[in-house]
Amino acid sequence: MSPVQKHFTIRPGYPDFQDLPWEHPLLEWEQCCIRLEELPRGLSRHPVVFVNYTGNLYAIKELPVGVAQVEYDVLSQIEELWLPSVTPVGYAKVLTPVRETSLVITQYLEQALPYRMLFMQSSLNRYRDHLLGAMAGLIVQLHLAGIYWGDCSLSNTLFRRDAGTLQAYLVDAETAEVHPPRLSPMLRYHDLEIMEENLVADLTNLAASEHLSQGFPVAATGASIRNRYRDLWEEITREEIISPDEGFRIQERIRALNNLGFSVRDFEMQPAESGSKLRFRVFVTDRNFHRDQLLSLTGLEAEEMQARQMMNEIQEIKATLSQQNNRSMFLSAAAYYWLENVFQPVASKLKPLVGESNSLAELYCQILEHKWFLSERSQHDVGHQAAVEDYLRNIAGLDPSQANPG
Repeated sequence: MSPVQKHFTIRPGYPDFQDLPWEHPLLEWEQCCIRLEELPRGLSRHPVVFVNYTGNLYAIKELPVGVAQVEYDVLSQIEELWLPSVTPVGYAKVLTPVRETSLVITQYLEQALPYRMLFMQSSLNRYRDHLLGAMAGLIVQLHLAGIYWGDCSLSNTLFRRDAGTLQAYLVDAETAEVHPPRLSPMLRYHDLEIMEENLVADLTNLAASEHLSQGFPVAATGASIRNRYRDLWEEITREEIISPDEGFRIQERIRALNNLGFSVRDFEMQPAESGSKLRFRVFVTDRNFHRDQLLSLTGLEAEEMQARQMMNEIQEIKATLSQQNNRSMFLSAAAYYWLENVFQPVASKLKPLVGESNSLAELYCQILEHKWFLSERSQHDVGHQAAVEDYLRNIAGLDPSQANPG
């Protein structure tokens, strides 16, 4: 019998990971694993390594016996609910003569940043304010879907840039639990209490390493996220009283929630206490309204705020072409026109800038911001091509004539 017993559960379409040195603890892989990659990471109470399989990166976390399968199962359920989290790939159980352990494998989240980098790199300072809103939004999404995190912290979260803001992703789910939708008030309160306590620890650690500015409100940061959480939760879950002839207010409510990024599953209407009024409330699903819309119309993948900016452009094109042609234009036709005549010409020039820290969608949104700046300065719309050429020359330091690889 082999001195090392291994059992793997891996989803189809991924490597089998059999060639990794499972007989050694993760902390020793640096000396014996040629696939290891050094990547930005947050703090973790458990050993974590990153491995490279033909350019595809995976995170492997070592956990006590049995915990990896639990985390894998919870992450799989979170994925099915279309919530922002890392993608579970599989888990392993390893037994050697000296130890027994379990390991969970997830896909590396491209273009994501641990919170420490947002404080340690001065070029990312402008994203710090968005961190609070991103954390609040993530917790609201989880609680609406019935997910109790149990260990919400900055260390257990990754952040992606999203049209000048941030999108937060759950990374660590070993303490998470799946409950019926709209988590109970008691569990929500407990989750927020843990969040505040953990945030103080995360930020105190940063302060000790002198990566926080003097006077940074460490103690007040958790409370600020709780307040943002409360405002967003109340906006999403509040009930309204309307008259039977005020059906338009239902559509207004749905549009308001869509503007926040939430997709509406259905709504409920019941007679109010007065008898002549109706009480209605809306039930939301995920916070991917614009990104789902953009994907279905163009095939492009983007974060929610990136997709919202792109969909705004498509809606503007729809209105302009409808007026020019004196007939209503289908949104799908406007999306095709935008993709061919606006997005693709800009994207072709931006490809040299796409990398580990910049997605094409985020770069495109930066061009939109730069276009607005140049247009304000010139007092007229300078257009996308002028904006991208100026951005390449003066921001990225590239020759625009050599930026298009095609």
